[in-house]
Amino acid sequence: MAESWDGSYNFGSQSDESGQFERLHIEPIYDAFVCPLTKQVMRDPVNLENGQTFEREAVQMWFKERKESGRRPLCPLTHKELRSTELKPSIALRHTIEEWTARNEAVQLDLARRSLNLASPESDVLHSLKYVQYICRKNQSNKHVVRNAELIPMIIDLLKSSIRKVQCIALETLRIVVKEDADNKVILAEGDTMRTIVKLLSREQCKEREEAVSLLYELSKSDVLCEKIGSVNGAILILVGMASSKSENVLTVEKADETLENLERCETNVQKMAENGRLQPLLNQILKGSLETKLSMASCLGDLVLNNDVKILVAKTVGPSLINIMKSGNMQSREAALKALNQISSSDPSAKVLIESGILPPLLKDLFTVGANQLPMRLKELSSTILANVVSSGYDFDSIPVGPDHRTLVSEDIIHNLLHLISNTGPAIECKLIQVLVGLTSSQFTVSSVVAAIKSSGATISLVQFIEAPQRDLQLASIKLLQNLSPHMGQELADALHGTVGQLGNLISVISENIGITEEQAAAAGLLAELPEKDLGLTRQMLDEGSFWLITNRVVQIRQGEMRGTRFMTPYLEGLVRVLARVTFVLADEPDAIAFCRKHNLTALFTELLQSNGLDNVQMVSAMALKNLSQESKNLTRLPDLPAPGFCASIFPCYSKQTFISGSCRLHRGICSQKETFCLLEGQAVVKLVALLDHRNEKVVEAALAALSTLLDDGVEIEQGVQVLWEVDGVRPILDLLHEKPTENLRTRAVWAIERLLRTDSIAYDVAGDPNLSTALVDAFQHADYRTRQIAESALKHVDKIPNFSGIFPNVG
Repeated sequence: MAESWDGSYNFGSQSDESGQFERLHIEPIYDAFVCPLTKQVMRDPVNLENGQTFEREAVQMWFKERKESGRRPLCPLTHKELRSTELKPSIALRHTIEEWTARNEAVQLDLARRSLNLASPESDVLHSLKYVQYICRKNQSNKHVVRNAELIPMIIDLLKSSIRKVQCIALETLRIVVKEDADNKVILAEGDTMRTIVKLLSREQCKEREEAVSLLYELSKSDVLCEKIGSVNGAILILVGMASSKSENVLTVEKADETLENLERCETNVQKMAENGRLQPLLNQILKGSLETKLSMASCLGDLVLNNDVKILVAKTVGPSLINIMKSGNMQSREAALKALNQISSSDPSAKVLIESGILPPLLKDLFTVGANQLPMRLKELSSTILANVVSSGYDFDSIPVGPDHRTLVSEDIIHNLLHLISNTGPAIECKLIQVLVGLTSSQFTVSSVVAAIKSSGATISLVQFIEAPQRDLQLASIKLLQNLSPHMGQELADALHGTVGQLGNLISVISENIGITEEQAAAAGLLAELPEKDLGLTRQMLDEGSFWLITNRVVQIRQGEMRGTRFMTPYLEGLVRVLARVTFVLADEPDAIAFCRKHNLTALFTELLQSNGLDNVQMVSAMALKNLSQESKNLTRLPDLPAPGFCASIFPCYSKQTFISGSCRLHRGICSQKETFCLLEGQAVVKLVALLDHRNEKVVEAALAALSTLLDDGVEIEQGVQVLWEVDGVRPILDLLHEKPTENLRTRAVWAIERLLRTDSIAYDVAGDPNLSTALVDAFQHADYRTRQIAESALKHVDKIPNFSGIFPNVG
């Protein structure tokens, strides 16, 4: 009988001491039981006309082959011709063989039962397992025999063996035993067997994993066992990993995938699959399941953490279905849909998919509906969060209708409704709706509509008040919104800030918090930076409250490396420098501003900031601040005390001569310093400003030129200013600015400076033959604004390009 078993395993030889099968008596095989053709014990013996007995199937095949080859029928044993191929069943022999087989199988089964334990030799265990496989394959009814003999628990215990081969064959045997036998499956599923099988899934050996997943696949065909398999901790996670593996055995991958498909019949398993990255079954349930199933799956989806790529897939697959559920009357269903939409809307690409699927109209309806049909606040919070998510995607909301009469999200009445909600709901919803406005004001296409609606609603003061909100996220959203609004309504915000108590101070507190550099600090600095720089009232209040002192300290800390860079470092520093620079715009009207600049030596600080390579805005603002400071130098220079003229000089002025005091400033003819009079020359800022004339950013160049132009301004020694620029190689860069087709503002400044430079005869003579400069001046003379054309005419006269007679333009001072 052993010859009919699977011979793919080498069991080795059995010794006399360990081989129980050899010591027990088993009935011999009688010759009459064996088919002459197959050499195997017959199952269905039949007689030929000559009395010879064969296995029915074997002799039928013999006759068929002879007939197909055109030969006469012969007896396979005697090779004598037969008159008939009729087969007569040998019933008596068949019963005898069946009785003999039953007796032998009972003995073999008893042998197997004695060997199926961890204490038996490996060869006996393997031989017994293969015998169990043989009888189960031979006859389905034998599976009941195996069950009644209580062999299944014994085979299960062998899964704990330390021998790999025993574990593999035990798994294979269990699969054969339970195949198409529900009762055996129930017995197998008792206790911790499922956990043991799942544990074998994670083994490194491919064969064990293959056998374990094949057994689970067989068990998963039972609806009763699907939930039990899924309840084993880690089972679905391992199966999902195997099904998606690129390195696993192909058969193992297929079985894992088929097992998961069977497990999908249990909703709990579908949810666990989704939690472990296999989302499609859950999405299918949302699309095709019952209303109750859709609700359950949507709730599960809302609790998942998805990466952005998956969110896009989910939005495309079930976004429209979730939106339809959200619009239904069932509050529980709406809540589940809103949670799911909240999850998948937090990525810009997936949010755009939802927008195109029509999410905006029902969202706004949910937010704005009042009365009996209004959503509870917890769901309004979800709706406002989703709206904030989709608006942050940067979509063109000016083109998407959200209501009748072509109304869009930025229509005045919609913005008014949002502002009304912001003023009449709790902090959580207020925060999200302010974030909606942040998103809308971040786009150049929609910001003007929002600004107009805010102005018409008179909501500016209300929005500014949120700066003092105790909730940090609400405060951040408010500051970011005001920062976006400040370029468009800076004066209104400035009036609101210094018209009330506390809010300006709160902004400064946020900016100067010693907690690293946060998004909130960068936004607060950016907000203040955008306010009108010449608003004297705001600057005076900031001086009175010590704001500029705190900001100066922060700038110095950054420059000294005491604050490490973060992704908000650049906008934060740019904002700080712009805020600090505003103190230089009121020097002529505010003595305290002059005192502050002197005390903290801002000329030195802004000069140092000119070298902030890579930070164009910092360099530009610093240059403009130096320009403002330098313009005050002529008013702050202390003129020296000159000695009294002698007797002759007092009577005859022709005998007197101009006295130069050693140590006095060449430009201002007085006692100057970087700190006290903000002198660029004394502060050694001129070289650094000249270096910026070669900057790639024309705004930086324009600011640097504006600062250098103070050396040529009325009220200073212009010839000395020209000489200073000449000594630092600054003349030629200024002359060259007109060659590069500058912006209108930069051309105006350059023409002015060049006209001043050309008042020096040596420079005028030197550049008189420069065709590029002459062409650029002629172009300005012909096409620039009125004032620049006047100055260009004067410059051309200096180089004799226009006759020096009555001017084409009248003098205008």
